[in-house]
Amino acid sequence: MINANSIGLIEMTSIASGMQAADIMLKTSNVELILSRTICSGKYMTLIGGEVAAVQSAIDAAVETIGFAVIDHFVIPNVHPQIFPALHGHTNVQMLEALGIVESFSVASLIEAADAAVKSANVKLIEVRLAMALGGKAFFTVTGEVAAVTSAVEAGALVVSEKGLLVNKVVIPQPRQELLNEMI
Repeated sequence: MINANSIGLIEMTSIASGMQAADIMLKTSNVELILSRTICSGKYMTLIGGEVAAVQSAIDAAVETIGFAVIDHFVIPNVHPQIFPALHGHTNVQMLEALGIVESFSVASLIEAADAAVKSANVKLIEVRLAMALGGKAFFTVTGEVAAVTSAVEAGALVVSEKGLLVNKVVIPQPRQELLNEMI
């Protein structure tokens, strides 16, 4: 496994172009394929990891070659360690304090927002859900003290808002615990 201190993602309008982009990225640099799949609604995403320069080079090569089909993309250096378990639904949250939710029209902007959120405040990332059975949207959830969750939600929402892709942001103080069972 490659040391993935950085991640990069390309979100594409075309499935064929998405597969081509994944191949380009893997051939361009020494990166690891973390996730490559179709997402709602007829889009394709590829998430890679590795050293910052390798990830940047791979993303740049794919965007340059297939720019017309790119919806959104990013490179996050020094990605927060909570991102990986949340992407795979393996978080270890047993109880909700305050609950924060940020919802986006883009998978790429949402992952960037989740990273910004957990870096900005002392919160636990519960889940990052990416465009499956969501009509192409994505969302993340965090828990912690109300002030920390509010700060994290604001930081995450700002990232998505700057791209014009924010659907909604919510902070729920003292949520009912039954919500946790429905989320994960």
